[in-house]
This record gives sequence, C-alpha cells and structure tokens, in this order.
Amino acid sequence: MQAINASGPVPTTKQITKVAIASIVGSVIEQYDFLVTGIIAATVWGGIFFKLHALAAVAAAIGVYGIGIMIRPVGAYIFGNIADRAGRKNALVYALVLMGVSTLLIGLTPTYATIGIAAPILLIVFRLAQGISFGAEFGTASTWVIEQAANSKYRAFWGAWVGFAIPIGLLLGFGSVIFVKSLMSEADFIAYGWRIFFFIGFAVAIVGLVIRLRTEDSYLFESLRSERKVLDYPAARVWREMPLRILRTSVVNAMFSGAFFLCFVFGTSYMKVVGFTAGQAEGIGLIAAAAMLMFMIIGAFLADRLSRRTVLLTSAIVFLIFAIPYFYLINTHELVLAAIAEIIGFGFVFGFGYGAIPAFYTENFPTRYRDSGASAGYQISQVYGGGLIPILAGLILHSVGIKHAFIYIGLLVMAYALMAIVAILSTHETKGIDLSD
Repeated sequence: MQAINASGPVPTTKQITKVAIASIVGSVIEQYDFLVTGIIAATVWGGIFFKLHALAAVAAAIGVYGIGIMIRPVGAYIFGNIADRAGRKNALVYALVLMGVSTLLIGLTPTYATIGIAAPILLIVFRLAQGISFGAEFGTASTWVIEQAANSKYRAFWGAWVGFAIPIGLLLGFGSVIFVKSLMSEADFIAYGWRIFFFIGFAVAIVGLVIRLRTEDSYLFESLRSERKVLDYPAARVWREMPLRILRTSVVNAMFSGAFFLCFVFGTSYMKVVGFTAGQAEGIGLIAAAAMLMFMIIGAFLADRLSRRTVLLTSAIVFLIFAIPYFYLINTHELVLAAIAEIIGFGFVFGFGYGAIPAFYTENFPTRYRDSGASAGYQISQVYGGGLIPILAGLILHSVGIKHAFIYIGLLVMAYALMAIVAILSTHETKGIDLSD
C-alpha cells in the first residue's frame, strides 16, 4: 500500500467503524424499500391509486415503482455534486432528510377513492423524490467510508459495509412483510397495513440522521478542502474528463442488476409457477439473503487479499455459466435443490462480487470528483440494468409464457455477464493505490 499524502492524523479503527456504521444506515433503508415497495406496488397500489381495470392498474403501479429507479442518476448527479463540494457527510444528511420525508409522505398518500386523480399524481411525485434521494446513497456512502479507510489494508472490507446493507435490508423487508401480514387479514393489509412499512422507513431514517450528524466527514475530503482544491462543478467535470470510465464501471453493476432480477424477482415468481408455495419461495429467498451476507464478507476479504478484479471476475463467470442451470435445479421441484440454486445464483454471485463493488467504484476516481464519478457509474447502470432488464423480460414473458421464458431471460442476463467480464478485464486493478490524488 502506498502512503497517503494527506495532512492531519490518520483515522483510527474506531473512527473508521463509526463512519462505516453511519454510511450503512441509509443503504439499509434503500434495500428495505426496494423489496417492500416492489411487493406493495405489485399487490396493493394498483387497486387503490389507479382507476383502471385490473392488469392496467397493476402495470401503472409497477411503472410508478420503476420511475423511482429510473430517476436515480439525477440524484447521483445532484448529490454527487454536493458531496464533492460540501462534503460526503453533508450530502448523505441532506439525502436522508429527503428520503425520510418522501417515504413518510408515500405512507400518508390518500387513495383514489378519497382525492381522485390527485392520488396517483402525489404518489408519483413522492416516489420521484424518494428515487432522487436513493441516487445519493451508494456512491456517497461508499466514498465516505473508503476515504476514511484510505490507509487501511482492509479497504475493500470497510467499503463492503455499504454492501452489507443489501442482505440486511432484504432480510428486514422479508421479515417485516411476513410479520405484518400474519397480524391482519388481507383486506386490512390493503386498507392500511401496507402503510406501516413506510412509517418504519421514516423512523429508521430519523435514527440514521442522528447517527450521521454525529459523525465526522471523510479524512481525505477534509484534506482536500483544507488545501482549497475543491472543484466548482465536480459532477460536470468528471463527465467531461472520465466518461469512458463511468460507462465502463457502470457495465459491471448492470450485471448484478441482472442477477438480482433473474434469481430474486423472476426466480421467486418462477418457483411458484412450477409448484412451490409462496411460503417456500419466500423462505428460500430468506436463506439466499443470509448466504449473501456471508459470501459478501468472504468476497471483501479476498478483494483485499488478492484483488478487486479477481473477485468480480469470479462472480461474473459463475453467473455466466449458471444462469440457465439455475432454472433446471428449480424445475426438479426439490426444495433442497431449489435452495442450492438460489444460494449460488443469488447468494454467491451477488454477495461474493459485491464484496469488491464499493471499493471498485470509489477507487476508480480521484478525490476531487470521486463521489460524482462513483455515483454516476453505479446509478446509470440501474437504468439499463435494473430498469431495462425487467421491461425486456416482461416482453419475453408475454410472448412465450413463463414456463419457457427462463431460457430467453437467462440468455439476456448472460449477455450482461459477458459485457461485465469485458469491462472488468479492461479496467486497471485498484488494490493498494494511493487515494489522496
């Protein structure tokens, strides 16, 4: 590891841990929302917010859910600019305020029966605000903790704390949905029960806000600011100077979006079609999410021990090979084999690779616009990865039906895996580089 040339005392392990905890809070809320909102949009929102026939109402509700993902690059640009000018901590505080308020307002939005067309309009506005706030989370949180741990031999491990939010958020999301549904009838859940999750999100945002306000900014950013090297327009500058690097790094995360959709969203629905009960499918998802956390820790340590590219390539190659066999294991109708399929396809591919992702993104950009670059690369992948793949998969499902769609959807995400492999191979290794530049 090269020496860091920044002025001031090097952060202690306790100080790094404090930033790591502060960075993970908003990311947990984001993943919790990703799961819970997806479930509620598909099962509740269509009937209460849109005056349309059944399928059109569901499609409209899922569309509202989708715009929260599609708008994230805007949030990445806005908050990346704030983070690179005013500080990583400040950007995450502002983002968490917006996240908490918009989440609460979604939970309070009246139904179509109460206020008419204003209901879906308000839902869309609040979902857009929520999506903009989420656009800040990954890149800024990763930058904050990686910069604080710039001198550590375990930089990827500290960065992976942001990634830990994914399985933790999924476990909390799954657990809360199962728990709340067990307490009430389906009619009560549709009438008011679904709103509980957004009130929970708001409460957690307040806790996160308190934690973040009591935490210092990153070691490297404070050094940059003290040397008066902060740029006026960092978000625009990084696009002018490093557009190919932004696009190349984005391709890597697009593959993980494909893995998430194939093995978690579509995979769960496919399990129900071939004969597994909803409870069995959800139970397998919980097991895979727990396995993901374990594999993420292993991947992070190996990223520090070996290299970021080794971990990412391993994940991409396994996904490329396993995308189609994943469905053959589910087709056996054997619970154990289906669980193994989900543990490999989702738990390992997503978890192991994500052990290196926060470090990979942040280490690819210099301090002066690190947050803007990392946030841009990560969030634009959500558009053509997390946003486009479900659209294409929907067209495939409509054309060939769910029992045969897995072959074509598998080939689709395999193409994303191939692109990720090329992108990883064409990116220089960043393990051990001096981050003070």
